[in-house]
Amino acid sequence: MYAGTAYNTYAQNNVGIESPKKLIEMLYEGVLRFNAQTKKAINDGNTEKKVYWVNRSISIISELISILDMKEGQISEYLEGLYSYEIKLLGAASLENDVSKIDECTNVFKGLLEAWRESTDVD
Repeated sequence: MYAGTAYNTYAQNNVGIESPKKLIEMLYEGVLRFNAQTKKAINDGNTEKKVYWVNRSISIISELISILDMKEGQISEYLEGLYSYEIKLLGAASLENDVSKIDECTNVFKGLLEAWRESTDVD
């Protein structure tokens, strides 16, 4: 839908990002922030904001799909499927005003963020 938008936005706003590892972390954090805003908009009955925030989350996830290195094999294939499922889940959550689906997606990205931080920690 908005492939490249999330990356370009983060790149413009964070010119000093020291590594692609940090960028992935920021993208995961962005999904979590935007999901929280989507959930708030659903609870507030604000359709315009709901659509805006869910589209922002979907945009980031689409970017995550586009930057996968498919040469890495099974992990990339797994992530592509997982990310695609999360996009479908967010779309359904928006259509149905279902915050439990937002929560499900949020829990997945919390887990991904935690795993990413653990696997890229070099300290």
